[in-house]
Amino acid sequence: MNDFEDIDLSRQISRSEAERMVEAILFSVAKPVTQSDIRRRIPFDIDIKSIIAGLRETYSSRGVHIVQIGDGWALRTAPDLAFLMREERKVVRRLSKAALETLAIIAYHQPATRAEIEDIRGVSVSKGSVDQLMALSWVKFGKRKTTPGRPVTFVTTREFLDHFGLESVADLPGLAELREAGLLFSEPPRSDD
Repeated sequence: MNDFEDIDLSRQISRSEAERMVEAILFSVAKPVTQSDIRRRIPFDIDIKSIIAGLRETYSSRGVHIVQIGDGWALRTAPDLAFLMREERKVVRRLSKAALETLAIIAYHQPATRAEIEDIRGVSVSKGSVDQLMALSWVKFGKRKTTPGRPVTFVTTREFLDHFGLESVADLPGLAELREAGLLFSEPPRSDD
């Protein structure tokens, strides 16, 4: 018995019916859903990309927005109303400086091996830093490098993108933005030799 047994799949559905279906899926899921996830759930042939674009426009002035996270879509609180959710936020343990550095290196240089991370940081990577990032589901194992020893690589996840409000890693701030925010020095530090 399939899930669509009682549905007349030969009939056409209106755009408003298709929007209601996609809207219901987005509302009911906790994690972002991809177009293929939506296609598996909706038994009719609809233009999902167009439906999502229409819903994004509809929700653009509402209290929740439809946002793209990686290759998926999700309902999220409108950024200007985030202050209303303060009571709902979970208390998150602060990451250590080592874990933050490791996360930044993985995000900007992915896929990155442990040796590459250590080379950039200048110190060895503790197992605890990587474990913490993996426990948060911000980092996962990537493909093995095709170099001698076939080392494992680390890459960021959709949860990382979702947590930081990014559509893709291409949305990470560049050097100019980091300098403007005072997070990077404009010139390399001088040695006192």
